[in-house]
Amino acid sequence: MTIREGEAVAADVTAGDMIFEPILEEGVFRFDCSANDRDAAFPSISFVDSKDRDMLITSHHVPSYIPTYQCLFGQQIVKLELPAGTSFYGTGEVSGQLERTGKRVFTWNTDAWGYGPGTTSLYQSHPWVLAVLPSGESLGILADTTRRCEIDLRNQSKVQFTALSSYPVITFGPFASPGAVLTSLSHAIGTVFMPPKWSLGYHQCRWSYESDNRVREITSTFREKKIPCDVVWMDIDYMDGFRCFTFDKDRFSDPKSLVDSLHQDGFKAIWMLDPGIKREEGYFVFDSGAKSDVWIKAADGTPFVGEVWPGPCVFPDFTQSKVRHWWAQLVHNFVSNGVDGIWNDMNEPAVFKSVTKTMPESNIHRGDDELGGVQNHSHYHNVYGMLMARSTYEGMKSANENKRPFVLTRAGFVGSQRYAATWTGDNLSNWDHLHMSISMVLQLGLSGQPLSGPDIGGFAGNATPKLFGRWMGIGAMFPFCRGHSEMDTNDHEPWSFGEECEEVCRLALKRRYRFLPHIYTLFYMAHKMGTLVASPTFFADPKDPRLRTLENSFLLGPLLVCASSMPHQESNDLQHVLPKGIWLSFDFDDAHRDLPVLFLQGGSIIPLGPPHQHVGEATLSDDLTLLVALNEHGTAKGILFEDDGDGYKYLEGEYLLTHYIAERESSLVTIRVHTEEGSWKRPKRRLHVMLLLGGGAMVDAWGMDGDTIQITLPSEDEVSKMVAGSEKKYNARLETCKCIPDVEEISSHKGVELSRTPIELKSGEWIAKVVPWIGGRIISMEHVPSGTQWLHSRIEINGYEEYSGREYRSAGCTEDYTVIERNLEHAGEEESLMMEGEIGGGLVLQRLLSIRKDNPKVFQIDSSIVARKVGAGSGGFSRLVCLRAHPTFSLLHPTESFISFTAVDGSKQELWPDSGEQTFEGNLLPNGEWSLWDKCLGVGLVNRFNVKEVFKCMIHWGTGTVNLELWSEERPVSKAYPLKISHEYEVVRMS
Repeated sequence: MTIREGEAVAADVTAGDMIFEPILEEGVFRFDCSANDRDAAFPSISFVDSKDRDMLITSHHVPSYIPTYQCLFGQQIVKLELPAGTSFYGTGEVSGQLERTGKRVFTWNTDAWGYGPGTTSLYQSHPWVLAVLPSGESLGILADTTRRCEIDLRNQSKVQFTALSSYPVITFGPFASPGAVLTSLSHAIGTVFMPPKWSLGYHQCRWSYESDNRVREITSTFREKKIPCDVVWMDIDYMDGFRCFTFDKDRFSDPKSLVDSLHQDGFKAIWMLDPGIKREEGYFVFDSGAKSDVWIKAADGTPFVGEVWPGPCVFPDFTQSKVRHWWAQLVHNFVSNGVDGIWNDMNEPAVFKSVTKTMPESNIHRGDDELGGVQNHSHYHNVYGMLMARSTYEGMKSANENKRPFVLTRAGFVGSQRYAATWTGDNLSNWDHLHMSISMVLQLGLSGQPLSGPDIGGFAGNATPKLFGRWMGIGAMFPFCRGHSEMDTNDHEPWSFGEECEEVCRLALKRRYRFLPHIYTLFYMAHKMGTLVASPTFFADPKDPRLRTLENSFLLGPLLVCASSMPHQESNDLQHVLPKGIWLSFDFDDAHRDLPVLFLQGGSIIPLGPPHQHVGEATLSDDLTLLVALNEHGTAKGILFEDDGDGYKYLEGEYLLTHYIAERESSLVTIRVHTEEGSWKRPKRRLHVMLLLGGGAMVDAWGMDGDTIQITLPSEDEVSKMVAGSEKKYNARLETCKCIPDVEEISSHKGVELSRTPIELKSGEWIAKVVPWIGGRIISMEHVPSGTQWLHSRIEINGYEEYSGREYRSAGCTEDYTVIERNLEHAGEEESLMMEGEIGGGLVLQRLLSIRKDNPKVFQIDSSIVARKVGAGSGGFSRLVCLRAHPTFSLLHPTESFISFTAVDGSKQELWPDSGEQTFEGNLLPNGEWSLWDKCLGVGLVNRFNVKEVFKCMIHWGTGTVNLELWSEERPVSKAYPLKISHEYEVVRMS
């Protein structure tokens, strides 16, 4: 087999302006380095039809902005400079801030459990930037490559993409608004699949509900407690030994019977399928795949075998149409068990016991020509998850043409929204991740994927009642709404945190179900026109710079959701930043300190329904409510889409799309149907119109849907009295509502409490976060100028930790440390933190962290084991101890990372991930300095230490991580003779 490597074609052309040609529609341009590079580019997988990217159109316009390029060492670097004051968004599934200036990410789908705000590669890849110009006009830029791509937005108003040559860049606009850009993008990459209406209800998940009896117990509790819910999920433990397409014979002995009983109670069931297929003769999936030759090949041509949950596994090569058909047929048969939806997890693809967390880039895919032909894994890695989701979607659709598939995928690429929803991966149960979840959902929408949401409450660790309730209040307004938590944590169902939190969850989900007619209509518009479901607040006025960095509010169409994601600040205490114009607050007599505050934009009408327990309870004869807010001209408009809620008859015209309008003449407001589309007849139902007046006050009227309804506006004095009364009632509700206890400690042995706020050291070039209550651990070490988060950390393990013995995780790494001294940065002083933890036998492990004002590039750590209360009977000396510094660093690009140093004897060492674990002492010890280098980033982390204090250095390569350990000698200590290690970190550029 021949692999086309896609190296730079025109070696003599190294830099210049890119050439352009108009494609797709007016305002869309394709840029290439040269005509030869255009011909050499691989087919587009992001476009619905790759031919659209290659087909020129007639246009009399030229681009407003022309990128430049530089081809260097097989890499194509594309730069685009935009006007000062431009704001950046998009870049797909990314953590951290909403506005992306100053950030750099790498598109390389990665199993990123417990990611943080500085993590540069998550589960999905979207080489896409949405630029909002100072005028509010907007431009979209797509680097149409499946390869690992650096998106560098660290320089103000400048975009830079770097990836293997050759690839085209597609620009969309500038158009009048960011929404217009996303609509144009959807004409290229497609719109979101039309979800079944039930999938927009609340989903309850857990890793894992261990048996069908436990599943029934969970679902019956939802109904008993009258908490709305539509879907229950089965994680990987439902399988027989983690074998896909099987069921455990004891715990899930009759899945069809289980699903039938769930359906009777108004629940749908979603089941997980991973790509790793257990290599086991006699297992029907393996035997079938082996017979059809569907597996990804290793470089030597044999099927690649990697370890995942079942043990040794082989992986389907979804780049081949025959393999996608083979998988789709398995899914087709699987659905006969009553499967309502499928969850594709681990499809980056994740591989255990691998430094890169995935399969070797040298693996071979025998891809279809229209996808790029035979290529190594580095070419197809980022689209593997999307192609798996496509196969799953097609299998579900073939199983029942009258049902819309629902697929959730962890990994994805530009265009994944055509086949699957997504979620934001394995987040943490803490306030930082609650706050980030808003920006992450919005960022995915701004990158073409509107159907997403986080694991409400956080996947890893134990949520507190306050955190869970607040998260549910916000999460109930996200496009995809699912609670999920991992094993060995406390239960995370809405009733698991006390009656106060349970009531907040009930109120939040009732709100969601009232808004479902509006949310479903937003999805229909997104499916038909490429519009957003959830959008940033600045979409209401892209010209307003005040709105561009707001991260605690978002829009659902004209509905503004303002929430607090801070533990000690409730939503009603916020100073809400509202767009210009009329924004009227309202609620459903459900105001609560832990629920978001809601506003409706003047000039808008949104439809509401009753707060049912599940979508199946709703009928077309239910009362319909219209919430109306007039603009300054006394008018308002809105739409409602209705169909069967499933299937495809809406494509044949079997639906009802109603355009409602409201008009004020003098003191009379008339609400009526303006136009309607579709072959459905209007249901005979009552219509309730609620006209907002401001300050939470409203007037209402009842009638029949389709008839004209009129409301007489009260006088100004009457409105003033109504507003005063409404505000008094609102404040009374806030005073009397049962607040969730402000509990930050979880009294349980299971899981880890993650909700306490880490201490932050921020000075010079570094931002570090420390959790004194779990071993004084440093969980984040972010280098600001390079935008690099060096530490790989969970709250309870890894990061930077220290031990007091030679044994792994000996005393010192889990104790509750006391903060002895905390110096905030002042003029001429350093930012520092001194803490210590008792490690038994009268000893304490003491640690001073500092960022000096006179040397802001350096992060300093001074540690010691000190004798405090060693008895005289021991001669004042302690037991044998060894100070062992154990930092765990992330390898953002494992195959391009290495360690180098010069030893005491002058020999030079260079160690790569395949070198295994190694120790160095004596003359082979690094001579006071060793460095971790990342060739992709072009930077290195230098660790300097005192060789008189360090007895041994150890390197251990893990899965996407490396430990660079410093060991002291092992000896007793006394008050006069402590053990010490002083060392520092600095980031430097590669020469």
